[in-house]
Amino acid sequence: MARVYVHDVAVRDGFQIEPAFVPTGVKIALIDELSATGLAKIEATAFVSPKVVPNLRDAEAVMRGIRRMPGVIYSALVPNAKGAERALACKVDEINLVVSASETHNRANVNRTTEQSLSGFRDVMRIVRGTGVAVNGSVSTTFGCPFEGNIPEARVFQCVERYLELGVDGITLADTTGMAHPKQVRELARAVSTRFPTAEITLHFHNTRGMGLANVLAGLEAGVVRFDGSLGGLGGCPFAPGATGNICTEDLVHMLESMGYQTGVDLDKLLVAARRLPKIVGHDLPGQVAKAGKITDLHPIPHQ
Repeated sequence: MARVYVHDVAVRDGFQIEPAFVPTGVKIALIDELSATGLAKIEATAFVSPKVVPNLRDAEAVMRGIRRMPGVIYSALVPNAKGAERALACKVDEINLVVSASETHNRANVNRTTEQSLSGFRDVMRIVRGTGVAVNGSVSTTFGCPFEGNIPEARVFQCVERYLELGVDGITLADTTGMAHPKQVRELARAVSTRFPTAEITLHFHNTRGMGLANVLAGLEAGVVRFDGSLGGLGGCPFAPGATGNICTEDLVHMLESMGYQTGVDLDKLLVAARRLPKIVGHDLPGQVAKAGKITDLHPIPHQ
């Protein structure tokens, strides 16, 4: 079976919207624990304004405190040139840019038009050029917007094309509020891959309506081999009230490995980290395998 690359975004995407600040040392310890599992990429933090995202006000301390594991890409979200300079000073491996395919969502999220966001990324690329640091371009609300509804395929193409013209190394198609369904994922992922055959595509799903892992299967059918997950299913979106978080990393790995895909991830180590996570955040998490165990875990025969 094919090799599938699993990324984890819990420490950034998950912790940023938690009601309580997770201490810096706890973040560092968790990233180090995740590094030892064999994940291909870890999004460790975001170099954003501490006033806007106070839970990630320790971005520099986190990036400088982690132990780098060979073979793991350490990524950070960056909104602008200032954030890029901060990220480069901390020696990130990859910078992740984000723009929404939905004009309304982009304004609500960053108070800028889509064009203003994309134009501002030119300054980021100028700063990064020649440093050897990779840049990934994420397209939020690829599969639907909670304000506008369906997003035209042409709009997604436009965002991807602009990113590639800027010179990004990879593209993430993100289901920001969990509106995607498998048929849509399969068709759009195939369309993007066909139109931009050299683009390295990652899919980012939320499990808001219970279709997260089904969407992964649709992505696999379309030939995509890179997926974001979040330990324990942490995460969510402020524009999707009541939503659960991202697809769960350990559930994703468990499904892929059960189907014969090679992920390079030590699921047992990942489950140890997942089972400790509720204590860190102070509440239960939606991940299932951490509660039920792997399908290969057998139990004693009940006494008659």
